[in-house]
Amino acid sequence: MTEAQGQVHTNGPANRQTPTAGPPHPVTQAQAGANAQPGGDLLQVMNLKKYFPIMRGIIFSRQIGAVRAVDGVSFSIRRGETLGLVGESGCGKTTTGRLILRLLEPTAGKVIFDGQDIFALPADKMRAMRRQMQIIFQDPYASLNPRMTVGDIIGEPMEIHGIARGKERERRVKELLDVVGLAPHHARRYPHEFSGGQRQRIGVARALAVNPKLIICDEPVSALDVSIQAQVLNLLQDLQREFGLTYLFIAHDLSVVKHISNRVAVMYLGKIVELADKSTIYDDPRHPYTQALLSAIPIPDPTVKKERIILQGDVPSPVRPPSGCRFHTRCPHADERCSAEEPQFADVGGGHWVACHYQERLRRRVIRKEEETRRSAPAAPAVG
Repeated sequence: MTEAQGQVHTNGPANRQTPTAGPPHPVTQAQAGANAQPGGDLLQVMNLKKYFPIMRGIIFSRQIGAVRAVDGVSFSIRRGETLGLVGESGCGKTTTGRLILRLLEPTAGKVIFDGQDIFALPADKMRAMRRQMQIIFQDPYASLNPRMTVGDIIGEPMEIHGIARGKERERRVKELLDVVGLAPHHARRYPHEFSGGQRQRIGVARALAVNPKLIICDEPVSALDVSIQAQVLNLLQDLQREFGLTYLFIAHDLSVVKHISNRVAVMYLGKIVELADKSTIYDDPRHPYTQALLSAIPIPDPTVKKERIILQGDVPSPVRPPSGCRFHTRCPHADERCSAEEPQFADVGGGHWVACHYQERLRRRVIRKEEETRRSAPAAPAVG
């Protein structure tokens, strides 16, 4: 983690606290009709799939295959917590977020939001539901209409959902600009007059305009300078404490995810391979893919030696994913069982979910290496 990112703070008002995350679990079909209770799950994702068809032919087109962007994803998010969703580019993170908001229609699966199956809602009720679910896009430049003023960008959702109009809308726009750290007179300006960090703040204000319960943060800081990243992360944490927001934080920077998330889900080639609270993921990773990702995080102390795990080969095509474990083509520990049998996504203890046949054996191997490193480390020089 860089020094600038280290400035991300976690302190907020003394009388406001983010609820403690409960144990993660894959959501079963039996839970589909259960209403989420206060303090319980706000969002339940069950066996979510999205296959994009590959067509051939111009006149008589036919489907010859499909891109399996999301292939059986299940998780839940408790009210007021942040779930970090990490993985390499192309693993299906953004597609998962857009499916949850129903910006894309799923191939299969269910999403239960606040006790309602959003895929079963008709268009008029889904439009009303969108007030509770918002998104902060990755690109702060492309996500804002260059022909609209900032006031119109933030105020438009209020008019669409009948929240405020006229003078009341102007008042609420100014309040939101103040909340995200901008001045009220900025409402009269256009997006091109702002920096990247300021534009992202405008995107945050637009998401807050309809008082949502859930915000999908789709790599909201990846396009920003490192110093600006810390400012936006601080803003998101402050807003979560103040308004009781729930976040799905999509990112590929694990050092950022570590500071903002309560729990972390690791995704590879359309599937979640590991899910646990953040301290467990970072201190005791069980899946070889998670271990490789964490080994790539730079350490600011040059005296600390860290083994870098280099993955061989390229990410397989989601059109023809490997049989068995999807990671076996790049895993240094894979054997015949890995290529033939898909591992079960199971709880290995304490709400730590892993999809790996040999997670316990790999864990013992890591512990032995840590003990050998400690024994071989030179003793600290005596003082005095």
